[in-house]
Amino acid sequence: MPDLNDVRSFLAEETGLATVSTTQADGRVLSSVVNCGVFDHPVTAESCVALVSRGAAARVGHVRRGSEVTVAARRGWSWVGVTGPADLIGPDDVPSSMDAEAVRVLLRDIYSAAGGVHDDWDEYDRVMAADGRLAVLISPHRILGNGSA
Repeated sequence: MPDLNDVRSFLAEETGLATVSTTQADGRVLSSVVNCGVFDHPVTAESCVALVSRGAAARVGHVRRGSEVTVAARRGWSWVGVTGPADLIGPDDVPSSMDAEAVRVLLRDIYSAAGGVHDDWDEYDRVMAADGRLAVLISPHRILGNGSA
């Protein structure tokens, strides 16, 4: 069975490029392509799969409603998928153990864990705030796959 080390390897192959899926209220699946990485949850310290999302993205509403999240990465004929509940941390979802500065740094750290690089971190912070971006942290309750990256 694959584990989070396999997930980390798959995501490292293409700067974290993967498909993320949530369930809409009517039961249909919504999928999109995102960059994500394996990351230690800032509250629980448990390893998870994390991504930065626009606050207005439909997936955020699905998570708020209770949808689990699936992240799937494919490299050639091999694939790995992670499914589980997700926590949201952002401007409207700040845990009591964090403040706005910690959230700002968290978004940078997740971006970097997903393979992102930036020449102007102040501009990155400005865009994240303007877009209401937030962290989506998926607990790996189920990991499936058919090979290694």
